[in-house]
Amino acid sequence: MNDLKDKVVLITGSSTGIGAAAAVAFGKQGARVAVHYNSSKGPGEEVLKAVQATGAQAILLQGNVLETAQCHRLVEETVKAFGRIDILINNAGALVQRVPIEEITDELFDNVVHLNVRSAMMCSAAAVTAMRRQGQGGAIINVTSVAARHGGAAGASLYAGSKGFVSTMTKGLAKELVKDKIRVNAIAPGVITTPFHERFSTPQMLEGFKATIPMNRLGTADECAGAFLYLASEQMSGYVTGQIIDINGGQYMP
Repeated sequence: MNDLKDKVVLITGSSTGIGAAAAVAFGKQGARVAVHYNSSKGPGEEVLKAVQATGAQAILLQGNVLETAQCHRLVEETVKAFGRIDILINNAGALVQRVPIEEITDELFDNVVHLNVRSAMMCSAAAVTAMRRQGQGGAIINVTSVAARHGGAAGASLYAGSKGFVSTMTKGLAKELVKDKIRVNAIAPGVITTPFHERFSTPQMLEGFKATIPMNRLGTADECAGAFLYLASEQMSGYVTGQIIDINGGQYMP
């Protein structure tokens, strides 16, 4: 996939987990990487060092993607640093809190939806503006979830619904942006061993999840990275748009 060399990629939420693994993977391909964090500055700096250790150029950006203005700023700072943006990965997102439906407050609803939905929509809007100005197309890769496929575990219906939005948005934007030669796809991770599940899932829950996975194990962040590279590469996936790649060890087979 040598066509990723010198491409510019902005990865939101890339200070830990799947986003961090993606950042390093793009660095290994020679891409120029904008690593993003909101509050995890220390881990973000470690990811930056890891990307730079591959020999790739990289910068570290801070921003709260709950705010539309900051979504635009992140894209603008990426373009300012590297002269362009070729690939956007909308990885920022979280369950926020597992709660039954009767305990969902307006504040929790807004936090989950804004983090998982609005951030992806507004970061995409900012990136599309830049990509159109460049006139050479581009790639947007969203991160949805297996929860969008099957509804998620107990207490995660709001999160699952928000990721369902991202999945459908991916297909809608793929149709809308095809005239601009911008491909829009997504990956849908299953149960991956990241800080996400350290925070939101008990060991007992993880054992229960594992029992539903034909491969009989949980996935790793590195096992998600290859799908990002594939979807970002015009050489490998130039005729692929509007698709969602499931990475779940067989837990869900559409």
